[in-house]
Amino acid sequence: MRGAACEDAGMAVGFAGLGIMGQPMAARLRDAGVPLVLWSRRPDAADAIVARGAVRAVDPDALFAASDTVLLMLRDEPATDEVLGRGTDAFARRVAGRRIVVMGTNSPGFSAALAADIRDAGGVYLEAPVSGSRVPAERGELVVMLAGDDDAALAETAGLLAPLARAVVRCGAVPGALRTKIAVNHYMMAMVAALAEALTAARTAGLDLDAVVEVLQASPMDSPIGRVKAAKLLAGDESPQAAIADVVKNCGLVLAEARAVGAVTPIIDLVAELYERTAASGLAFADMVAVARQFAPAP
Repeated sequence: MRGAACEDAGMAVGFAGLGIMGQPMAARLRDAGVPLVLWSRRPDAADAIVARGAVRAVDPDALFAASDTVLLMLRDEPATDEVLGRGTDAFARRVAGRRIVVMGTNSPGFSAALAADIRDAGGVYLEAPVSGSRVPAERGELVVMLAGDDDAALAETAGLLAPLARAVVRCGAVPGALRTKIAVNHYMMAMVAALAEALTAARTAGLDLDAVVEVLQASPMDSPIGRVKAAKLLAGDESPQAAIADVVKNCGLVLAEARAVGAVTPIIDLVAELYERTAASGLAFADMVAVARQFAPAP
């Protein structure tokens, strides 16, 4: 498979994790001409990108064997360890001589330990978490945060990921990119909750919500995510772009970082509780705008 995937471009790029974010990211890379090898727990998740010319790997071993660089956009730390084969004999075989780029949002401690393990096994490790949800991923408007200690690998990876991003921001050594992503998420999750609260209160007061949103979008408060989430709130659209379950996980990372450094965070403490209550109400896989239900007036 390695020769078939690489015969024209000279190097194949592996991609594992074709969920809400991974599918549009992989599709954009393929459309930009990147020779992709894909693996997903759900084989059908790769179908549309295989139709664009990507190669389907039958299992993680085949993915790594076919690739010089492997991008992992996986849900969490256990999924990342499983695909890498960490803690098994497969780990060294999969990572040795390869560049491993972890794009999921994990804890900084996990990332630092993984970096050391991959380095000891003869691989190169980079962090590349992204800021943005499914719509920016589809449009190539994510912000990529990049960290590592190999300057050549950082430069090459920045170029590789350029089709995904409006910006690629260097964040120093591992785990600098994840710590930066967690700080950005701190603000974003509170902002979306505040928008949901404000528009729900405006609806309860009988205001013209289209007018409220038009004013917001003409003001200094305008932002791409505000536009996307306001449209979903007005339409009552809870189809997931960033699922409540993922937001709860990210709130946990924010709170853990804050506690570790002694930061005072009353706002995100409350915001985390609101998202947790939303998940517990049966909406874990709805979009994060479903937090608006926490602000609905009592019947």
